[in-house]
Amino acid sequence: MLAECHFQQTASYLSPERYPLTASKIDSAALRQLPVRPVPAAALVLLRGTGEDATEVLLGRRHGKAGFMPGVYVVPGGRVEPEDGGASAFPEDLPPLPQGLDKATHGRASAIARAALRETFEETGVLYGKASDAASEVPHSGQSQIWIRYAEAGIQPAFERLWFIARAITPTFSPRRFHTRFLLGDGRFAQGEIGGDGELEDIGWCPLNMIGELPMANITKLVLQEALTHYSIIRNSESALSDRPAAMFRWTGSKHQGGVSASQRTLQA
Repeated sequence: MLAECHFQQTASYLSPERYPLTASKIDSAALRQLPVRPVPAAALVLLRGTGEDATEVLLGRRHGKAGFMPGVYVVPGGRVEPEDGGASAFPEDLPPLPQGLDKATHGRASAIARAALRETFEETGVLYGKASDAASEVPHSGQSQIWIRYAEAGIQPAFERLWFIARAITPTFSPRRFHTRFLLGDGRFAQGEIGGDGELEDIGWCPLNMIGELPMANITKLVLQEALTHYSIIRNSESALSDRPAAMFRWTGSKHQGGVSASQRTLQA
């Protein structure tokens, strides 16, 4: 099954029993300090292929010793860093933002998009864009390392093909919380060889119809379902996507031993 998902084999495969976010994994001292303020984060859902059975998503498995969601398969992403606040020297014309996004997302949309591209490269080695002679001429002075890497590769980042599709906030009972904005990207613009900095293992393209067999958080599965709907729209008509609001995934209820189930989330769209 893993071979069919085209993952690069590294450490041993973790059983599904490892992946729920459970009360037993939350330090009692941390519980007394909850809730903590969510940290802004960005994630990129890269899809390629057509048809539900043929569409693939770029995934990686978080290291078993990771402090947050160890051993589960995720799309590349991470916190929005201060360096993401500075503009790149490339065109950064994002598609129109959909309804359903909060004011903070509107105010930091470009920084969030930069973070998604940076994290994707750092964790998977993938650049998102298209070959461009002009890209190699972008000045390096004052640029973050990620944009220097794009320039050296002669790749112009495809900001115009980054669609905000959803956001989610980690439950209040977690000692580490993120307000993650999920962006959709067209896998045809994925460039470079899969590698990364080691934060993710077993990185590769996996058919969406096989993700049910992987250790994966429910929120990731919900986002992938939402991404497939958006992806089907942009494959037919990109302009039609602006009519579909971004989803907001929210947890209700309290912590429990089985983790956060799909029935415990509220989807506003």
